[in-house]
Amino acid sequence: MAGELWRALCLVAVLEGLVLFVSPHGWKRAAEQLRSLPDPHLRAVGGIVVTMALTALWCLRGG
Repeated sequence: MAGELWRALCLVAVLEGLVLFVSPHGWKRAAEQLRSLPDPHLRAVGGIVVTMALTALWCLRGG
């Protein structure tokens, strides 16, 4: 279980690094837009992303 968690975290780091490598300007623009959003909106977006990711993991693992 701990090994899977580390692999998942490494995959997240790879994906984030790819975004920065491919489109640093786009990443900066997105970060600036996020800074302008109020905290409740960011929490809502974060909650939606977490829910979608957990649902996708559940579906991929076969329930």
